[in-house]
Amino acid sequence: MYNLPNLLTISRIVVIPVIFLAIYIHTVTWSLLTAVLFIVAAITDYFDGYLARSRNETSVFGRLLDPIADKLLVVSALLIIVANGMVSKISYIPVVIILCREVLVSGLREFLAEVKVGMPVTRLAKWKTAFQMTALSLILLGSVSHVFAVSGEILLWVAGVLTFITGYQYFEKGLAYVRGIENPKTIKEEVKEATQKAIKAVVKVKQAVEAKSAVRKEDKPAAVKKKGSSKAKKTVQHG
Repeated sequence: MYNLPNLLTISRIVVIPVIFLAIYIHTVTWSLLTAVLFIVAAITDYFDGYLARSRNETSVFGRLLDPIADKLLVVSALLIIVANGMVSKISYIPVVIILCREVLVSGLREFLAEVKVGMPVTRLAKWKTAFQMTALSLILLGSVSHVFAVSGEILLWVAGVLTFITGYQYFEKGLAYVRGIENPKTIKEEVKEATQKAIKAVVKVKQAVEAKSAVRKEDKPAAVKKKGSSKAKKTVQHG
């Protein structure tokens, strides 16, 4: 439980109160400290998973805590940049999209976990996380340089778009499962229809084979009759 990967995950939760104080303490030094802590915490998000796999130290506790720590860290950073006016009001749109997506995915994971259906992280979702963490890190460094703030806000929009796409993909997967549960008759009807088509195809093949056999049987007596008549002619001629 208290191996290195899990300790890195716990550290992301521990630094959140310190980061959150940036809403009340408005100094360049504290802003810089907040940005550094967030960047270090974001880096641990990669290393805890990597270390757990490479050292074979994966655990149920780690799988439980890792997504919680990620969401708490991201939500805290979003609250800070909005409360301190570190982004323009138009950029509240990707902020709201990210927040809504986190709630949506959490709800879906909770529901699907109850019915023992997994929802693996897609490659696009990993890219979304990378853009999201980079954007928030640059925005928090905005007090150091205006270039960081502008770059971070642009990347925040990119992260917002990717967040919307991945959120829709996850929702679609959850909805597909619900449809399969709520409408079992539809699946049965599709199976029944496919079975009926297969039976019809077999019947047609059987009929075609039987028709060919009948034609062959009809042709055979005619050939025998013709052969018999030719023998009779030869007998008459010899006589």
